[in-house]
Amino acid sequence: MADNELATFRECWKQELTVKKDEGRLVCAPSSSRDVPDQSGQRNLKNTNEPGDSLKLDEDGCKEDEDEGRVGGKSAAETETEEQPEYVSIARSLLDGRTSPLLDRIQEERTRRKRLYHNMTDVCGASLQQQKQPERKNEVNDIPFFDIELPYELALNIFQYLNCGELGRCAQVSRAWRVLAEDGVLWFRMCMREGYHQSASVSDSPCWKSTLRDCRNSAKTVQSNWKNRVGSISQLQFELGKVLCDVGSCDNFVLAGYTSGDVRLWDTLHWDSTASYLKPNSLSANTNPRPHVSHVQVNSTVAAAAYEDGCVDLWSTESGGEPIHHYQSSGRIQALALSPDSPILVSATGSDVRLDSANDCGYWRTVCQARLPKTVESLILVPGRVDQCPLAGLAAGEGVYLLSPREEEPQTLHSVYGHPITCLDASNSLLAFGVKRTGWAMHDGGNKIHVYSLETSKLTVCVGSSMGDFTCVNLRDGPPHMLVCGNKDRRVRVFDLRSGSSVASLYAHHLGVTSVQADDWKIVSGGGEGLVCVWEMRMGTKLWEMHNRHPVRHVRFNTSTLLTANIPDDKAPRGACITDDDLTAHRRHRGVICHYDFSEDALSQDHILPICRSDYIESNGYNYNISLTVPYDRLSGSHPSH
Repeated sequence: MADNELATFRECWKQELTVKKDEGRLVCAPSSSRDVPDQSGQRNLKNTNEPGDSLKLDEDGCKEDEDEGRVGGKSAAETETEEQPEYVSIARSLLDGRTSPLLDRIQEERTRRKRLYHNMTDVCGASLQQQKQPERKNEVNDIPFFDIELPYELALNIFQYLNCGELGRCAQVSRAWRVLAEDGVLWFRMCMREGYHQSASVSDSPCWKSTLRDCRNSAKTVQSNWKNRVGSISQLQFELGKVLCDVGSCDNFVLAGYTSGDVRLWDTLHWDSTASYLKPNSLSANTNPRPHVSHVQVNSTVAAAAYEDGCVDLWSTESGGEPIHHYQSSGRIQALALSPDSPILVSATGSDVRLDSANDCGYWRTVCQARLPKTVESLILVPGRVDQCPLAGLAAGEGVYLLSPREEEPQTLHSVYGHPITCLDASNSLLAFGVKRTGWAMHDGGNKIHVYSLETSKLTVCVGSSMGDFTCVNLRDGPPHMLVCGNKDRRVRVFDLRSGSSVASLYAHHLGVTSVQADDWKIVSGGGEGLVCVWEMRMGTKLWEMHNRHPVRHVRFNTSTLLTANIPDDKAPRGACITDDDLTAHRRHRGVICHYDFSEDALSQDHILPICRSDYIESNGYNYNISLTVPYDRLSGSHPSH
């Protein structure tokens, strides 16, 4: 059966060829621009995009054959194609040298698929447009955070913890993130967090660029004021006839204790704060004479004071008034420390240590008590542990210990016989202390600063090798990987903890360094002779200095303010009795607290000395009660130009 079909196909093919030769059809030459195959082996077909269209001939082709071959409006080839099987027409096209039917079918299939794809895409796009909500032009616009969408205010609170570089990178993520990262309120908050108090308010800044420019200009101005000692200087005085005992500060709060048993709190941002006067407990208030204040500490929420009789009082910095917590120790308080970021207080009486903390309801309780082998000389609470268990560092004799409520006994961190601890400080991850050389051994490794890791309790680095004892060390307030310390050999040293090398060594105070602090470009140091020196770290040069009579026991600064306290060693000088008639004669024995503000304009009228602003109406110019014969100012109304 198959052989018969093959024979029939061959016979039909032969007849077609014979008819073609007899009719003498003139085969039309293919057009050079359409039918000639290109280099890739395919023809350049321009009109194959429309399905069902046959290949058109060039105008130069044979038009006579087209006219002669038409029968009833159709050509002979089209008539024969309709009557013959499909494979015959395909074979005939191949014999004629044309591949257009195959290409037409391929192109038709491609066109059909493209049209189907575009139709499906349009349908999906229309459905997405219907589901998408219209954009709301208010403060509750949704900000995409990849898998969730947050309100604008909530996203703004998240972005407020980023610095300048991180905000710039976030602005490149998307348009929504760029609008959020360039918000003027966000940049103003960042400027205030960095301490640029002179930056313009949000209402004055039309955009975030102007706000950032103001902040940068303010930072340069404050730094220039620091270097040139331009700003306002005020002395914090409480009451005449009282000798200053101890000073503590945190942020804008300053706490001072006096030999009269009084405790005074200042808020440098709100000088008229109602919490300025802190009342003592009833036991200390009824004692005559009242015990001296031995130690004071303050943070942003509470203030603490320890008295000579062993009493400890705590007040709220917001309300003041009566103490919110009080306890009595069996002996004199040797050391007192308050956490800078949480309501936790630790005190030491001899070798006994007590740690108190406030719960969520504000009630204070004792969470830990311990006894060390020797008398505690200094202690400190590790900062940055708000959500963790409190941790205290203790220095007693030759040993350094870590006290935690989770442990039954204090952990011994360092102990070398004959090498007492001279100073102590801690950051959120490191603990630094000075070790004194005894002198009985040639290579005893004394007079150095040891830095331990609080996570591993291992020695990280050991720096310094001086002849004198280290008297003070500051690790908490300095830049990362930097340690600044003072020594009895009159020098201030700055060490890089990554390499263990010395960055700066400054000859500062001829009676030894008593307190020190540094940041990324300056160092502030205080000495036993009463000098407060400000140094430029990179050049190692002294910018300026201030002098008072007593040793500098407290130095703290931030971006724009500096607080110094000169505390006398003699708390009961001769003739400094409160019953004396002439109290001004003993002013030099009381000590002084100085507050420097370098962000204020020193040229304004408010910062001119009071003696230079006095007039003839006032009888005295300052606290010495000396009458002014010729006031040092221009008299109002004395001249028409005035």
